[in-house]
Amino acid sequence: MLKNKTAVITGGTRGIGFAIVRKYLENGANVAIAGSRQETVEKALAQLTEYRERVMGIWPDLCRPEETAEAFASVKERFGSLDILANNAGISSRTSLYDYTLEEFSKIIDINFKAVFVCSQAAARIMKAQGGGVIINTSSMVSAYGQPSGCGYPATKFAVDGLTKSLARELAKDQIRVNAVAPGVTNTDMVAALPKEMVDRISAGIPLGRPGEPEDIANAYLYLASDLASYVTGTVLRVDGAAMT
Repeated sequence: MLKNKTAVITGGTRGIGFAIVRKYLENGANVAIAGSRQETVEKALAQLTEYRERVMGIWPDLCRPEETAEAFASVKERFGSLDILANNAGISSRTSLYDYTLEEFSKIIDINFKAVFVCSQAAARIMKAQGGGVIINTSSMVSAYGQPSGCGYPATKFAVDGLTKSLARELAKDQIRVNAVAPGVTNTDMVAALPKEMVDRISAGIPLGRPGEPEDIANAYLYLASDLASYVTGTVLRVDGAAMT
């Protein structure tokens, strides 16, 4: 479904991001894994030796425009294009408002939202010059419902939804589609770090009766990146088993 396409996946070293990497590689894409540290990127690459000709790693600071643009340019130089950007890097928080520090709040804004802007800008400049592309952002079901603590996380995901819809309208004239995927409770390291009783309580409210798997989310990313979604833009696709509806 993605033969001869090139994708950058931020936060691609584990969890949902790594599932997207595998899904894209399985479907013929060239892939650049963007991670926060060289060692985590190299660890991910070591699990993909069968695709060594079609995968590479980058580790720019995603909040630094020049550094990010340089890294994305290296991807285009290696594979000849940059067709898909999956903005998946993110961190969560469960800190109470009463204990939230501005430092922690700012860090979440930087990684979950500012980096999405920086990466989208860098990718869009390349995509416009080559005649189009696809940007897909990772939102969350809590962008619609909030959560009882750690207000910075749902706030940034709500912002991602707004950025997605706005960029879809702005970039449509350049044949760049922009969408988001909003996962529900998914079996990742982020969810594994939550108390079991909290996960059980949340899972009990999922009509499909189970948490999602990273591959469930990766399948949505595959669809939105492919030509099957050629008329889909400005959409936040919920992949949450109908949780909280």
